[in-house]
Amino acid sequence: MNFSYKVTKLVAYCSLIRGNQPVGLLLLLWPTLWALWLSEMSSPSFRVFLIFILGVFSMRSAGCIVNDLVDWKIDSCIKRTCKRPIPSGLVSKKEAKILFLFFVFLSFSLVLMMNEKTIFLSFIGLFLTLIYPFMKRYTNLPQMVLGISFSWPIPMVWAEVTQSLPKICWLLFLANIFWVMVYDTQYAMVDRSDDLKVGVRSSAILFNRYDKLIIGCLQLSVLIVLILIGWKIHLAKSFYYSIFIIFLLFIYQQMLIADRHPEDCFQAFLNNNWVGFVLFLGIFFGI
Repeated sequence: MNFSYKVTKLVAYCSLIRGNQPVGLLLLLWPTLWALWLSEMSSPSFRVFLIFILGVFSMRSAGCIVNDLVDWKIDSCIKRTCKRPIPSGLVSKKEAKILFLFFVFLSFSLVLMMNEKTIFLSFIGLFLTLIYPFMKRYTNLPQMVLGISFSWPIPMVWAEVTQSLPKICWLLFLANIFWVMVYDTQYAMVDRSDDLKVGVRSSAILFNRYDKLIIGCLQLSVLIVLILIGWKIHLAKSFYYSIFIIFLLFIYQQMLIADRHPEDCFQAFLNNNWVGFVLFLGIFFGI
């Protein structure tokens, strides 16, 4: 086994967990950070912070792998995904399964450091990770399932930090579900024509010509719930400044998706990383 082969394998494994596309990891990380700071109303302890950061990475990696294991036949038929490690043959399904089990074991090792309520919630999180790849076959709203899955770290954080699940926790949970549906529908607009050919379901297909309008309604819902959160826990003005900036970012996203060009829809999707970052700054300086 020569050096170049090892490097090729390492790059393929990195690609399998989307190490070359960190935006997905960041979109899962931001709501976790929001919850860490809001649940404490100050900076979290380093121990809890580190456990959740590593947990986000390991479960995101596991989720990417199981998604590719389930979808490899579909991915091979779509131009954007046909070169992914499994459909291209760079990583075997056996190797992918071993890597998946490794990341699940890592996640489980981390969650064992937490309290019983958080451990219980982690099993629901794993269940959501496992079922999401199948949802695009059976429902027109797989984005909603992804929204619940990507929002699940929020109640886990509150359970660990406060041993309770207050209304603010569920308001943030709801806001994040709306936000995930925004950016994953934008992402689905990129692949809409290919998805129609292979029979994959998505919110972009379901919403059809009303996609921009419904995305706009979801964006408005995000802003309303965030304002409600700020009002209920008396966050400072900097939090509301961040909401205004997010409002401007949402307008920019609407401009990007106006003509439904796949490249522009993808840029709108990527722009959501700034939404997460700006909101984190608003929370950080607003608590």
